[in-house]
Amino acid sequence: MILIAPIKTEKSIGKIEVENSLRFVVAMGATKKQIAEEVGRLFSVKVHSVKTLITPEGRKHAIVRLAKGFKADDVAAKLKMVA
Repeated sequence: MILIAPIKTEKSIGKIEVENSLRFVVAMGATKKQIAEEVGRLFSVKVHSVKTLITPEGRKHAIVRLAKGFKADDVAAKLKMVA
């Protein structure tokens, strides 16, 4: 499994509406392409871009921006991040 968990901080929830993006904790060995494919497959969306970063705690985060026509709000609702 590439996606480990969604990140539900206030900042990441704010970016759902502003930037149409979601943030996940992902497996350390996951590539951007693998992350995009898994998000697309699991949530039936098209991914515009993926940015990754390693936190000081040693975890890998992915910021997944969805393509136009797909709403991050809908994916967040499925993940129960927002009501």
